[in-house]
Amino acid sequence: MPTIITHAVVPIAMALALGKKRIEPRLLALGVVASMLPDADVLAFRLHIAYAHELGHRGASHSLFFAFLLGVLGAVFAARLGLSRLKTLAFVALCAASHGLLDMLTNGGLGVALWWPWSNERHFFPCPVMEVSPLSLRRVFSPAGLSVFRSELIWVWVPALGLAVLVRQLGRKAGPAY
Repeated sequence: MPTIITHAVVPIAMALALGKKRIEPRLLALGVVASMLPDADVLAFRLHIAYAHELGHRGASHSLFFAFLLGVLGAVFAARLGLSRLKTLAFVALCAASHGLLDMLTNGGLGVALWWPWSNERHFFPCPVMEVSPLSLRRVFSPAGLSVFRSELIWVWVPALGLAVLVRQLGRKAGPAY
């Protein structure tokens, strides 16, 4: 998995690209939480649930179905936060889905159960380019963790933020909608 912080880059980049009028700060906060929440499944280790189990790490919580459910949950509470239900559903679901997709780019683990509950088969992208993050916090702050962070900068941070700036600039040239 990329480090938990790197998962937040996706909603932040989308918000930078689209601007505060389209992605309000409350919606961005929901997106950041949704992008990180799938990794709460590491608690399964403490509950003695095997990694390969559908409720294990990178299982059900990393699926597109789970992302959709988070989007629906966000939409249920959207009105209370002064947000559009449809926009909240779409943004939260996309942010949550990005988690599993980023994990599929890593070079370690068992893969992602992207199609759960229809299949528990684990998947990677054909070209896993990112170093997998250690699961222990102590190892994240080790030389191996530095290698992971470097990999994330190259494969996630720079492209996502670069694309956000490009979209933002193109939007400004297109007109005042941004």
